[in-house]
Amino acid sequence: MKINQPIPVTILTGFLGSGKSTLLNELLASEAFADTAVIINEFGDISIDHDLVRLNKRELMVTTTGCLCCTAASDIRSSLFELYDAMESKAVPSFKRVIVETTGLADPAPIINQITPGGLPAVGYRDHVVARCFRLSGVVCAIDVTMIEETMERHFECMKQLAFADSVVLTKTDLGAEAPAAPGLSGLLPKIRQINAAAAIVDRHGSDFDFAAVFAPRRYVPSEQGGDVEGWLALEVALAQQGQTQNGAAGASRHAAAGIKSLALLESRPVSPRNLATFIELLKAVGGPQLLRLKGLVGLEDDPERPLVVHGVQHAIQQYRLPAWPSDDRRTRMVVITHGLDEAVVKNLFTAITGISARAKAQLVLTVAGLSVLGFALVAGLMLLLHERHCPV
Repeated sequence: MKINQPIPVTILTGFLGSGKSTLLNELLASEAFADTAVIINEFGDISIDHDLVRLNKRELMVTTTGCLCCTAASDIRSSLFELYDAMESKAVPSFKRVIVETTGLADPAPIINQITPGGLPAVGYRDHVVARCFRLSGVVCAIDVTMIEETMERHFECMKQLAFADSVVLTKTDLGAEAPAAPGLSGLLPKIRQINAAAAIVDRHGSDFDFAAVFAPRRYVPSEQGGDVEGWLALEVALAQQGQTQNGAAGASRHAAAGIKSLALLESRPVSPRNLATFIELLKAVGGPQLLRLKGLVGLEDDPERPLVVHGVQHAIQQYRLPAWPSDDRRTRMVVITHGLDEAVVKNLFTAITGISARAKAQLVLTVAGLSVLGFALVAGLMLLLHERHCPV
């Protein structure tokens, strides 16, 4: 198949819980975005978002695990070539645009370098095909106005995502009184402009919000984003040439070095709703600000045919039912992303909702009790949870 014009690629970024998947779902429901291919990148070993993004028959999706910004096996060139190859072989219908939803921890610099002229050099047939057939059209950053200031202070990736954007979408502006900690937009906008003076800023819940305008094909020019952006891109090129970011071992440490870890929790048996609620409350209490993200599909005992979707960002947890399982995989599967929190604590808490041995129960109670001054209250909660499982301590 001959491609007359390079296919536009839009990167959809934003920190954990900023509303990227919600934005993507709403976009794909629009007829204006027919013939769209989607690449969804997730941080961790199992995929959750591919079951939560609703595609019509006209769209094609590629899912990658392992952050695009630091895992060579999941780089953006590989994903784009996979899309091209499927279209070339007529395994899928042709598409007019590609949207890449990055993990909330992604550093945009190495991703942009792979699909920007003058970025990383093309090596081999795959890279030359991608350079010829695709072009970076824009970088859209979703910003949760209820948490953006605190998040930027704690996580440098969040600030870089904002700096690289040529379009910024403010999300959760509709929460109003439900989010008393959220800064007024009049006070937030100048702070955004200090980091990014060039981007268009739109309110997702504003009366004039237009998906077509935000994701319209254009040409992304890094030099128009300011000196910091150009400097970060140049640094990534230098590091890549030294082999520090493009090999699996070194690249995968980009987030690990900062103490950020992704933990996959799996269970084949349905879970008690009460036990799940207790697990979430204990995890929030133990993790606090160290709990960056909780996302998953849970099969519950009261209605195992309708899975529960769990979305959590630190203390804010949302839950809702799906009408049916989105795939043949009916296991409970959750991804927990933490910053400096011991994985064993999370694993031990999870075992309490799925049934554990007497020895493991004792270790679980000792683990939580030794964490902090909250230990007594947490152990009390665990005792209640374990009693609910009919496992006397």
